[in-house]
Amino acid sequence: MILSPAERLIVKRYILPGKGEGFIFLVASISLVAVMLGVAALVIVMSVMNGFRAELFDKIVGLNGHAVVQGYDGRLDDWRDVLKEVRATPGVTSATPLIEQPLLASLNGRVDAALVRGMEPNDIRENPSLKGKAVAGNLGELTTGCQCVALGKELARQLGAQPGGNITIINPAGRSTPFGTVPREISYRIAAIVEIGVYDFDKAFVIMPMADAQTLLLIGDSVGMIEVDTVDADRVGEILAPVAQKVAGKAVISDWKQMNSTLFEALAVERVAMFVVLSIIILVAVFNILSSLIMLVRSKMRDIAILRTMGATRKSMVRIFVTVGVSIGVLGTVAGLILGAIFLYFRQGVVNFVQLLTGQDLWDPSIRMLTELPTKSDPVEIVGIAAMAIIFSFLATLYPAFKAANTDPVQVLRYE
Repeated sequence: MILSPAERLIVKRYILPGKGEGFIFLVASISLVAVMLGVAALVIVMSVMNGFRAELFDKIVGLNGHAVVQGYDGRLDDWRDVLKEVRATPGVTSATPLIEQPLLASLNGRVDAALVRGMEPNDIRENPSLKGKAVAGNLGELTTGCQCVALGKELARQLGAQPGGNITIINPAGRSTPFGTVPREISYRIAAIVEIGVYDFDKAFVIMPMADAQTLLLIGDSVGMIEVDTVDADRVGEILAPVAQKVAGKAVISDWKQMNSTLFEALAVERVAMFVVLSIIILVAVFNILSSLIMLVRSKMRDIAILRTMGATRKSMVRIFVTVGVSIGVLGTVAGLILGAIFLYFRQGVVNFVQLLTGQDLWDPSIRMLTELPTKSDPVEIVGIAAMAIIFSFLATLYPAFKAANTDPVQVLRYE
């Protein structure tokens, strides 16, 4: 909207407080602050929700792959042929055999549930969710026949385990004897403690070389499943469709959407709900802009009438008051984006400060699943939030602007 020099001067005069206009300026300032808080709240919440989804996706998919090929009885005896078939499928970037079985872990009289995962030593070292995540010890010590394991950080804490110590893994499905089934108990040296970043994994994982897991579970040369990564996680079903036909009757393919459908659907619903609810804050700010402009028009009736008699057109009056309202909206939007960026940058410090202030644990990993507050800002989403705030501000200016433009100078100045 192009303004003439005279219109720009009037806009500046109306935005800044004049004599006896302190209340109108206060309402306009509140409107600006409300827009700022609304935009900041939307940017922060949407970035955190995006961060939640991205972090969970990276951690969960990093460990479980985009899909798994799993035998109907939990065993793949001809896994080498299946592995060769999967790796030859176009669109597959990697395929990794692994064993995963819930068992029990015992140390110094303490017993806790554990999820034993057997992987090839090289796959353990190269897995993106495990690489560089050792908080104590060394994952490189996990080699075939080493009789050693790596524990999740929370599991190690619950059992009081330390690298170099020993832990006993109990397999209830042990060997059959004339006196019944005897649980199988094997002691392993603790080579490393890892922090994956997802509480449910950190509290249960026991990672060991594939051969040791096969010996522990008495499954010979079988594996439990084959983990598959593809070039596009959203097209995993389409990419693995040829494999599904070839393994039909002996194995089933489950992708990440099926395995974690409840979690990701809940995040999507919560994300939409939070966006709608927090958008109401911007609407409230817009109504503040509307009310402040109405009061401004009422207080400037005499000025408007004089401007009209001096030759100001209706379009000129519309441009002036639209510019005043949109300026408040734009300034509030820019301030909100800056405030949101500052909060997101210092987000963990803010959480820690509030925890210290209230004495409450606001970020319990057992509830939040992740060990720290994540964030991932989407530029398109941020631009959309800013555009929404500015458009709403523009719409709020139309009624008072047209009200000012339709002022009859004869009626206003009749008794002056």
